[in-house]
Amino acid sequence: MSETEIVFAVQESPDGGYEARALGHGIFTQAETPEELKTAAQDAVRCHFDEANRPRVIRLHLLKDEVIPA
Repeated sequence: MSETEIVFAVQESPDGGYEARALGHGIFTQAETPEELKTAAQDAVRCHFDEANRPRVIRLHLLKDEVIPA
């Protein structure tokens, strides 16, 4: 039985672009733009799971750190 959703924690890369790690799975992907990241996440999930066990939904959760003076 497959999970219905997989969640990726997405951060801006220090080198530019975006990095995404799947929570609870050994999946990592990266891309230059948010649109490219969506496609990269779909490709990574398709490579990691066979069709019978593939989640039906991919959630991209954007994490953003903001540093401000105290």
